[in-house]
Amino acid sequence: MGKTILCACEDVTLSEVRRAFARGHRDLESVKRYTGFGTGPCQGKSCLAAVVQELLRLGATPAEINPFTPRPPAQPVDFGTLAGIDPDTLPLDEGVPVPPTPRPPVPASSGPVPERASVVIVGGGILGLSLAHQLALRGVTDVLVLERSYLNAGASGRNGGGVRAQWSTPTMVRLGLRSLQLFRSFAGETGVNVWFRRGGYLFLAPDGAQVERLERNHAVQRQQGMRTRIVSPDEACTIVPELDRSRFVAASWNPDDGVVFPWPFLWGYAAAAQARGVTVRTFTPVSGIEVSGGLVRSVLTPHGRVRCDTLVNACGAWSPEVARLAGVALPNRPTRHEILVSGPLKPWLGPLVSNLGNGLYFSQSQRGEIVGGMGDPTEPAGISHGSTLRFLSRFSRAITELVPGTAGVPVMRQWAGNYDVTPDNNPILGPAGPANFFQLSGFVGHGFMMAPAVTEIVADALTGRARDEILDRFSLDRFERGPAVREDFIIG
Repeated sequence: MGKTILCACEDVTLSEVRRAFARGHRDLESVKRYTGFGTGPCQGKSCLAAVVQELLRLGATPAEINPFTPRPPAQPVDFGTLAGIDPDTLPLDEGVPVPPTPRPPVPASSGPVPERASVVIVGGGILGLSLAHQLALRGVTDVLVLERSYLNAGASGRNGGGVRAQWSTPTMVRLGLRSLQLFRSFAGETGVNVWFRRGGYLFLAPDGAQVERLERNHAVQRQQGMRTRIVSPDEACTIVPELDRSRFVAASWNPDDGVVFPWPFLWGYAAAAQARGVTVRTFTPVSGIEVSGGLVRSVLTPHGRVRCDTLVNACGAWSPEVARLAGVALPNRPTRHEILVSGPLKPWLGPLVSNLGNGLYFSQSQRGEIVGGMGDPTEPAGISHGSTLRFLSRFSRAITELVPGTAGVPVMRQWAGNYDVTPDNNPILGPAGPANFFQLSGFVGHGFMMAPAVTEIVADALTGRARDEILDRFSLDRFERGPAVREDFIIG
């Protein structure tokens, strides 16, 4: 009975759904991410009802089995067809899917909140959970992580999984190199396979200005001991033979960068932290912050007040909203970033490839899918998870021009997350406003890849072990002193 197939597209069995529920993945979106059901060509049409029925039988509530919205396109459409649509004729709007009206009921909190915690972390994404894990490793286990939705609901669960050390400043290179070390050792230390694969990053420069940019960054990276090389189009095509070499004039290649699967990485941090005593509460938003005498005294939630000694704001695009509750104004600007996945192909792509001219990036997953995204310079500020045909058209044009052989590859689904953008593309770290209100946000599109290294530094500071200079360099008041060196190697 346990081998009964519920999702034929992804070979998800009845026993896998039961195992997900037993491990605390009760709501439908979490079960979808844990098992992969509903992510294939049918987008849940053939399996949703069966999974919902089983979750109800196991004890899920009606709010927990609220059906997810299938991700467009409604059926697979190849890149070549989508590239034939003129993106300039398409609106830049909220896109689809449209949130249901009225809003569906929210699942109950995963548990009660304590009356007190030494450290409260707002945000159950990669930054919040990896910080909780690092604090626990240092003996601070009286930690509460509050997540307004399910784990992997935000940017941490909506990114392409790329992790790199190719950056433009020594500080970011240092952080990237340390994070790569931690990504590599994560499975051995936690027992969670995050499918870390060192296929490298290949940045393509379409013109002389971008070549100069790569050369400046190359000098910084080589000074930090990296194996980055500037290569010709012919050399780049020995790495990825399918590239149209007429589309770029040089490339930057580092074989040590890589890709991970984001979802288990987040779950692994959560499990490791909880195993050491950390409390994680999902579907528990913060509704207020009580401040007196220049200190945060307590955090308010719909499920009770929590007194704390330290409050950490680590909720990405929602960080300005949380900061305002304590009277702190952050300059962060959330911006939607769309992404897609294709049908599976035979292995052909080793590195993650990025075209610096238009922000295109893509890699191939271990299942053979092309996973990629591309920013839109006309995208307005604001939090949005809607998907657009405009993105599909722009991405398809860009990838088929660069890799003509992808024209017949079908797009299976698309989604969107939010970049958390600061004026200089650097994070905001350290206390702001109340002396015990710690900021951990503003990572643009690279919070996932920087989290392991940055949270080591933050955990050391919060436990009095050491204080890294980046906490002063990236403090909120730098914008009054004058901006830090701008990080300009953002892709997408």
